[in-house]
Amino acid sequence: MLDSTRIKTEIPGPKSRALMDRRKKAVSAGIKTGTPVFVREARGATITDVDGNTFIDFGGGIGTMNVGHSDPRVVEAIKEQADRFTHTCFFVNHYEPYVELAERLNAMVPGSSEKRTAFFNSGAEAVENAIKVARYHTGRNAVLAFENAFHGRTLLTMTLTSAVDPYKKGFGPFAPEVYRVPAPYAYRCPANRNCSGGCQGDCFGAIEKAMSVGFDRDSLAAVIVEPVLGEGGFIPVPDFYMRRLRELCDEVGALLIADEVQSGYGRTGTLLAIEHSGVEPDLVTTAKSMAAGMPLGGVTGKAEIMDGVHPGGLGTTYGGNPLACAAALAVLDAFEEDDLLSRAEVVGGRVMAAMREIQDKHPDFVGDVRGRGAMVAMELVQDPETREPDAGRATRIIQNALQEGLILLSAGPLGNVIRVLVPFAVTDEQLEEGLEILARAVDAA
Repeated sequence: MLDSTRIKTEIPGPKSRALMDRRKKAVSAGIKTGTPVFVREARGATITDVDGNTFIDFGGGIGTMNVGHSDPRVVEAIKEQADRFTHTCFFVNHYEPYVELAERLNAMVPGSSEKRTAFFNSGAEAVENAIKVARYHTGRNAVLAFENAFHGRTLLTMTLTSAVDPYKKGFGPFAPEVYRVPAPYAYRCPANRNCSGGCQGDCFGAIEKAMSVGFDRDSLAAVIVEPVLGEGGFIPVPDFYMRRLRELCDEVGALLIADEVQSGYGRTGTLLAIEHSGVEPDLVTTAKSMAAGMPLGGVTGKAEIMDGVHPGGLGTTYGGNPLACAAALAVLDAFEEDDLLSRAEVVGGRVMAAMREIQDKHPDFVGDVRGRGAMVAMELVQDPETREPDAGRATRIIQNALQEGLILLSAGPLGNVIRVLVPFAVTDEQLEEGLEILARAVDAA
């Protein structure tokens, strides 16, 4: 049954509108917020605003709340750590939560190689430091990234990121020695419009061409790839393609970096998305759901690579903050205690089925439904033959859903993809209600 009591006022309500007026006078206009509501509290998979409206959260803090909002174990771990100390800087003094979290991450990253971990403040910092480590280890400079990729907003990670607007517009010049090739995007495959995620076509040829005419293969330090491209439109990289990347890196002496900032921590049904391919990466970056909202990013990699950097070459004042490490340890406990990987598969299967039902009903504009585990999306087009993107319809769907109490996010460089990052703590009833709202929002758009 739908809960008609969740929405008590218009959206945004009067308190949210008043706060919005204050925000406009205090916060940079360069900071964009997807919804016009102000949060009072959040629990599990719901968010309640200052006007008393409760929303089902299909955005999950952009993939940061896989265990759910305000998980009691995470909250208690933060409180207990805060009672002891909030910060010392790991550059100055050691503390056990940092070491224990590194131990657990080393054990969870796939592959038989001995691992080491370093912590930073965010996904962007993790990516930036992974590139530093790769360049240090190889003595090379070139980095290969993909179209539709998103890796962050610092100078180097903004360069690695594909989309210009809004991430790069007006912010150049960019970092040198970054090269880009098309991603294996099944729905928009230039070689074969009908290829699937398991396609064995020649989409790898773009890399071979780039290494022959774009840069010297002997200068390649690293290939960085999201196993499922996140902001670029929830595009799963086929397993065969990931394996060929591994072979390429081994052949030319480059490192393979798996950016698991959004696809990691159970989102695809395995703790890390690269596990599906059976590939062992050289370095893995993690963040987002790693610490359930606390600022934390990590680089985990093969010991001989991570230990090769001179002492003091890696570090940051706040990276691996004890509160964030305590939260991250509680997150891993929650995964084990609640079997959240299995829950991710259940949630993802239901979302995928619901989106396919929507596609069957609206084949004229729902061009593709795709994903892995609970990382699922549908791509909207103006015409199923030309596949011209329809960002306007995506915007209307998101707005329609919000008025009924469902928070949705768009993705893709043109904003024409509706994605779902619902916390695994969502109840079956909340999930069904959210999917019903989604279906009606699509009908109305």
